[in-house]
Amino acid sequence: MRAVVVREFGGPEALELVEVALPRPGRGQVRVRVAAAGVNPVDAVTRAGTLAGAGLMAPRAVTGIGWDVAGTVDAVGPGVTGFAPGQRVVGLRDRLDVDLGTYADHVVLDADALAPVPAGLSLEAAATLPLNGLTALQALDLLDLPAGSTLLVTGAAGGVGGFAVELATLRGLRVVALAGEDDEQLVRSLGAQWFVPRGVGDVAAAVRELVPGGIDGAVDAALLGVGALGAVRGRGAFVAVAGGSEPVGLRGIRVANVWITADGPALGRLAALAGDGRLTLRVADTLPLEQAAQAHRRLADGGLRGRLVLTP
Repeated sequence: MRAVVVREFGGPEALELVEVALPRPGRGQVRVRVAAAGVNPVDAVTRAGTLAGAGLMAPRAVTGIGWDVAGTVDAVGPGVTGFAPGQRVVGLRDRLDVDLGTYADHVVLDADALAPVPAGLSLEAAATLPLNGLTALQALDLLDLPAGSTLLVTGAAGGVGGFAVELATLRGLRVVALAGEDDEQLVRSLGAQWFVPRGVGDVAAAVRELVPGGIDGAVDAALLGVGALGAVRGRGAFVAVAGGSEPVGLRGIRVANVWITADGPALGRLAALAGDGRLTLRVADTLPLEQAAQAHRRLADGGLRGRLVLTP
């Protein structure tokens, strides 16, 4: 089968399409025939060696690329229940220390990292859900705000931020969305009650003008750090979505970093919401697997609304 791997870290040209042996599922694992693989910023920093340089990856000869996958089960390992060949599934590969990622014709994942894809939801759209949707969900779980609380979401038009706005609204939170000026209509359609344009200067002052006294919590998907912390009231809560971007918890603010983990049952709930039309999946474009390098160049250019998806 074909797979995209990296042998030497570098730019998009470091992505190699190679022939490898078809992987076999072990106990508790499922092999998925890939129909769609989402392209995420973490794929680019993995390819570039940034994660290895940060000590998040051990040295290895070959690194697989890709976290998000949607496709069809074609083999199950011993002890697997709940999945069968021919079933449409979506899943997350959350390990960095593997030779094969989801940019491939097939991928083997633990069964508890997978969830069924509801009827009527395309596999291309489903492939945009796992990493960003679970990150948003787990960030909100860390905040643990009661219904009626106020929440700032930075980067609210992006992959994680957009899901955070919608999921927060479904929990009864009142959302202040920070995004580009052209994205106001989008984030309001996702459920944001208030809007702050990116580049406003003093984010804290702009938010506090809308919510006197400060918001109860923040999901910092734009990695503003201390610039967004000032918008949070004393003894509030703050969650950063990338390692190293979390500020010091001043004024008794509870600060945490969300480190994504695969969660099949939670992913199933997110997929059900998407299938019911209560969670918005956005596909910016689809490209064939052999154009993975081109997808990474487009990702680097920025300006995407939604995810690029590779289709083997």
